[in-house]
Amino acid sequence: MSRVNFDTLLEAGCHFGHLKRKWNPAMAPYILMDLNCIHIIDLNKTVVKVDEAAEALKQIAKSGKKVLFVATKKQAKQVVAEKAASVNMPYVIERWPGGMLTNFPTIRKAVKKMATIDKLTNDGTYSNLSKREILQISRQRAKLEKNLGSIAELTRLPSALFVVDVLKENIAVREANRLGIPVFAIVDTNSDPTNVDFVIPANDDATKSVEVILDACCAAMAEGLEERKAEKVDMEAAGENAPKAGKKKATKARMDKAEEDAINAAKAAAFMGKDDEEA
Repeated sequence: MSRVNFDTLLEAGCHFGHLKRKWNPAMAPYILMDLNCIHIIDLNKTVVKVDEAAEALKQIAKSGKKVLFVATKKQAKQVVAEKAASVNMPYVIERWPGGMLTNFPTIRKAVKKMATIDKLTNDGTYSNLSKREILQISRQRAKLEKNLGSIAELTRLPSALFVVDVLKENIAVREANRLGIPVFAIVDTNSDPTNVDFVIPANDDATKSVEVILDACCAAMAEGLEERKAEKVDMEAAGENAPKAGKKKATKARMDKAEEDAINAAKAAAFMGKDDEEA
């Protein structure tokens, strides 16, 4: 069963592309026609591509890996933040920090710096500083939170990137390509899909369009997380039974050894008593 249907995509306006003169020829396979000089995206292909992307994202989530969502355009920021947070995935919605992926250790240092500021604030280290110094530290902390707050829990490179508008987020896409990280993206008619591993042809400017596609993808990821949780519970249950049996066996072995020692001690005592009598 498809995760999204044609009518839902149509109502959300996913079929509206850009002006004909702004198109990218590489998007020709996904364009149905042009209407009043505006390209119309073939939603039948969009349905298929959403299903492919959703299934791949489900497997990534099921394996316990992270998907980094990227959308810095105004129309998509809030939607992406909400949907990514719902499946406990990191996201970037303010500004893509250059080298976020290719220079990941430096980004991690900035995140650790933010954690250090929090720690020193909580233990009262900054209480003796002047108001001006405290204000400067607070501003620095706020800036770090704005740019890196959502990726604070990202301790290693993400396993995939989900991008809204590859034209605007071209730096993020290039970094992912360089590192061999799979890219999932909502691609409009003015963008180049050649650097995207999972292309979802759709309108990337309408909030409703982005929301419908993210709903389908995040629902699939939520399923993957639930399946992972269920498998983990089953493994723990199986693991608990095995140690108990082993523990029981070990206990029995210790009891047998204790009984054997007691018997040997009794024999020794009897033998000693016999020697005393003979003497």
